Amino acid sequence: MAKKKITDIVSELASDFLRENGYELYNAEFVKEGRDWFLRVFIDLAEGTGEDGEPVYVGTEDCEKVSRFLSEKLDQEDPIEQNYLLEVSSPGMDRALVKPEHYERYIGQEIEVKLYKAMDGQKNITGVLKDFKSGEDDYLVTVSDQDGRNWSLNLADIAKSNLAVIF
Repeated sequence: MAKKKITDIVSELASDFLRENGYELYNAEFVKEGRDWFLRVFIDLAEGTGEDGEPVYVGTEDCEKVSRFLSEKLDQEDPIEQNYLLEVSSPGMDRALVKPEHYERYIGQEIEVKLYKAMDGQKNITGVLKDFKSGEDDYLVTVSDQDGRNWSLNLADIAKSNLAVIF
């Protein structure tokens, strides 16, 4: 049987705890930077808005709580062979859109998209995420830019996309 991805193991270990405490796993990554390995866990509040309808965000105390739990669980289970640093944080206001459910959640929001290669002379597109749907071979992302142009992009052509931070 194939070895499970470390991010999948983290998801399984944390799922009940996160749900019971009003959090959700936004994303997790296990990456090597230089000589060091990092297990980065991004959490969000399961209910992203308060009673007044305004957005609420993950705080330092939330990250500490999840970090303590995960650290203890990972020490017990010991699924990671190499030494690593555990980081638990919020995905931030300019959160990366990584999974299909992220795109679905933020339809109607302004996003910044960086393409692997230019399309019609553009490699960076900023606009409102209008639609996200499954296409024939890939997901299709529709973004309406400030000039009113609708861009239909294959998810595979997107190098990076984030929520735009507007002040």
